[in-house]
Amino acid sequence: MKKNMQSIAIIFLGICILLGSWIVSQSFNGNNSRMGEQFRYDFIPTNGENVIIFDKKTGDYWQKFISSSEGPTDWEKQVTPNIEEK
Repeated sequence: MKKNMQSIAIIFLGICILLGSWIVSQSFNGNNSRMGEQFRYDFIPTNGENVIIFDKKTGDYWQKFISSSEGPTDWEKQVTPNIEEK
């Protein structure tokens, strides 16, 4: 009887370990894609009159002049220089 209870306890412990490791692995898979998109953009204040939003995934950036008396007030997509051609 004692040996039978020990084997049941060992089987139960093994199932708990497998189930726990599966739950932990599933929680890591779901967070990786969301974290990458959450920190994709950088907001860069260059000076008091214009700001830049940088896309880390594509390398594109948008610049906007915030002074009401100078420059365009719409967002303009800037061309990223290709540094690999040098």
